[in-house]
Amino acid sequence: MGWERFWSLQPERLILWLAVVAAMIAVAAYFIMKIRAKTLQREPPASEMLSKFRELHSRGELTDEEFRTIKTTLTAQLQKELNDGGKTG
Repeated sequence: MGWERFWSLQPERLILWLAVVAAMIAVAAYFIMKIRAKTLQREPPASEMLSKFRELHSRGELTDEEFRTIKTTLTAQLQKELNDGGKTG
């Protein structure tokens, strides 16, 4: 459909086409916002994760070595979070 033909449509059809385009834009914006929200979700703070791993270790679900490795990693992450003021995940 050429632009000349599009603009020469009856007003009712022109309004209908514009409504369809607006609806498509709204649906696209909705999906983009949903996808973006998922990518912006943060992981729990290191202190919360450390507590959960400590609980797993106390129940015997993690070995001492596994817990030490996790604790070392999370301690470094916790220190970074404290230095950043908790702004990073």
